[in-house]
Amino acid sequence: MTLTRTAATFAPPVMEARRWLDGVTFPPERPLINVSQAAPVAAPPEPLLLHIADTALNKPEAHLYGPVLGLPELRAEVAAQWSAAYAGEIAPAQVAITSGCNQAFCATLTAIAGEGDEVILPTPWYFNHKMWLDMQGVTAVPLPTNAQLLPDPEHAAALITERTRAIVLVTPNNPGGVEYPADLVRAMYDLAKSRGIRLIVDETYRDFDSRTGAPHDLFGDPDWQDTLVQLYSFSKAYRLTGHRVGAMVGSIELLAEAEKFLDTVTICPNQLGQHAALWGMQNLSQWLAGERAEILDRRAAITDNLPLLTAQGWELQGAGAYFAYMKHPFVLPSDQLAQQLVQSHGILTLPGTMFTPEEDQAGKDTLRIAFANVDRAGIGDLFARLATVKA
Repeated sequence: MTLTRTAATFAPPVMEARRWLDGVTFPPERPLINVSQAAPVAAPPEPLLLHIADTALNKPEAHLYGPVLGLPELRAEVAAQWSAAYAGEIAPAQVAITSGCNQAFCATLTAIAGEGDEVILPTPWYFNHKMWLDMQGVTAVPLPTNAQLLPDPEHAAALITERTRAIVLVTPNNPGGVEYPADLVRAMYDLAKSRGIRLIVDETYRDFDSRTGAPHDLFGDPDWQDTLVQLYSFSKAYRLTGHRVGAMVGSIELLAEAEKFLDTVTICPNQLGQHAALWGMQNLSQWLAGERAEILDRRAAITDNLPLLTAQGWELQGAGAYFAYMKHPFVLPSDQLAQQLVQSHGILTLPGTMFTPEEDQAGKDTLRIAFANVDRAGIGDLFARLATVKA
């Protein structure tokens, strides 16, 4: 029997973790703390909701097919704002709007890699990236990171073969939370450029980076489009997860190839979501600054409460954007520990095994904490519970 494309990879980790809740009850004095998924759980702010409603009522074209590569106005807005933010030159024709950032990644890889090719992924990796490579017959080459979860460009160089098509960076990182230093991103870019491969930079969480200014200077290179592909999600910034709106920025030639995939899969991105993203970019900068400040305060709460866990042998390897990545002190592997935590401590989190190759010991020693939907008091409760774990 022929192995299907989907059978070549594992089950969606978030869905698997949710099944751990089946049949489990949580007493009122110890409700479930869900730190398994990084997605806003609140609706968009009211002014944006009103704009979406107005668009639905008064723009008949918003209910029809639109351009495969997205609304021209939104593509132009992304190009203009990013050209200013990154001190570079990005043309609207170098921007495509996609049905979420995951689709932007899938479209990019479909356009640059074929069966039997290789793509380098730092570990711990974002599991959906690994899943798509599996389903495409593209080999994910693990690039282990150091104790601070940062990849080494020299190690990456040693992994490049004639089949390598790209290096993928996610910064701020999912699952590790770390913000890659600009000089590290530049070194990876220079490596990719020198070897004739792509550097894919996924900046889904760029709006929650703790640093001011541009996180890298790659768009300042006049030939950036020959090497760089940058991905983005509007979902986290404007709470549009259900509308599925993302972006990819790359060469016109690359987008022409990606258009074939996008036309076949979704025909066009969600129209209401695109209008919402455009209005958000033009009107919600102050509101988004407040969202960023709240996320940064929750990140600070991780650090403030950390002594509770370090006293028990835990180690914080990375924190930023929506995530904290913790090394636990127990012999019990993380996939078993995570399931035990649901029943014993009312905590739903994801084990490091979901973000690493099966044989990687680091995955067995770690947990990802997605803290974006837990306020400062909730983070204190979470750490207090974790401090009592005996596994």
